Amino acid sequence: MATTSESSSEEVEIIFQGKVFNDPIHGHLELHPLLVKIIDTPQFQRLRFIKQLGGAYFVYPGASHNRFEHSIGVAHLAGELVRALRTRQPELGITDEDILCVQIAGLCHDLGHGPFSHLYEKFIEKKHPEKHWKHEKASIEMFDHLVDVNKLEAEIKKWGLDPDKDLKFIREMIYGPPDTEVVQDNGASHAQVNCWPYEGRSKDKSFLYEIVSNKRNYIDVDKFDYFARDCHHLGMKNNFDYRRFFHFARVCEVNGEKQICIRDKEAGNIYDMFHTRYQLHKRAYQHKVTKIIEAMITDAFVKADKHIKIEGSKLTLSTAIDDMEAYTKLTDRVFEEILFSSSKELKDAKEILERVNSRDLYRFLGEMPTKTPKVITLDYGMKDKNPVDHINFYSKKNPDKADKLPKEKVSQLLPTNFSETIIRFYCKKTHKTSPRAENNQEDGDDGPAENSPGESTN
Repeated sequence: MATTSESSSEEVEIIFQGKVFNDPIHGHLELHPLLVKIIDTPQFQRLRFIKQLGGAYFVYPGASHNRFEHSIGVAHLAGELVRALRTRQPELGITDEDILCVQIAGLCHDLGHGPFSHLYEKFIEKKHPEKHWKHEKASIEMFDHLVDVNKLEAEIKKWGLDPDKDLKFIREMIYGPPDTEVVQDNGASHAQVNCWPYEGRSKDKSFLYEIVSNKRNYIDVDKFDYFARDCHHLGMKNNFDYRRFFHFARVCEVNGEKQICIRDKEAGNIYDMFHTRYQLHKRAYQHKVTKIIEAMITDAFVKADKHIKIEGSKLTLSTAIDDMEAYTKLTDRVFEEILFSSSKELKDAKEILERVNSRDLYRFLGEMPTKTPKVITLDYGMKDKNPVDHINFYSKKNPDKADKLPKEKVSQLLPTNFSETIIRFYCKKTHKTSPRAENNQEDGDDGPAENSPGESTN
């Protein structure tokens, strides 16, 4: 009885030290005190000033949400899913430490985003294509910086985490295995790699790596949150209910590896989920005016780059990625810094941003389908592949055995193609080039304006 009493006291203490957030998407959610410590750091608070949907805010006035609330939502959902698996399958041996690590990974997976989120990645790609820079890499660098400068190692140990093994586990969940590409083509699994690529957890916990950032089939809680959150702020319908996924998710052994699988009867809902993703890309993320505005802001950043110096350093808008102390100070506010500058060096960049504010945008000249694999690709998340082919389903009669489910067994009305490529044309000048250009300048509900293939939002 003493053990039960001690356990109850510990739970009460955690609740007291934690914090309850009232989230418009998930309702009241309670976070562990270690997560609250991370949230209260300058490195995490920075996410309050980075738009979740970049330039889409200039097209959809409701899309004002930031990476801050999205990250908290992902941490919450990560905890919900892993706890559901532990409750349903205690034999998996999921520990409190596992749950806490998965939640920290969810909380910190977007720490590396720059101004206007993915727009900044396109900017870095233009300035430093040789670096192959991605925000996930910056996320683990910022996470290490956050732990170091805020002296959180003692706090991490306090809650039973190993600063070596568990922090490595968190990094791997955010970025993937060290120096190893995760095998996913043709339904291949980690078991087909010569050796287990991860170091934070052993192979019997392989399913934990599918919760925050799923490299196998891209079904993860990151998407669950941004589908719900983005649809809410964009004023669109979300046809996917992540709660049903949590209810029917189960860990099964497939090809010698434990994977998160789903009930066969939920296959139709999974197709609906990927179609929701496609619609979000088509109507918002790749909206033609959104992409024109993002192209203009990118052009302004390129012109302003060497003239923007990060406070306390000699680093610029594009070189701040090399120093996390400087990068912490880089947010969407750089837009206003350029827009309200009186500097002659920033004159050209300022003029472009003034055009954005006054809706004097680059002219949209038209679009057409193309088989050329460039410019715009709208897909289900895996280019021309069907992501559901990389999901394993179990049946009610045999819940411990999972396998692929051909789409023909789901419905005859499912898509046969999972990717489409569109080429768009626009002009930086504002004079009327043709009646067609004038007619197409109005806002619409479809697609992109610039190179943006693959997973381009979250």
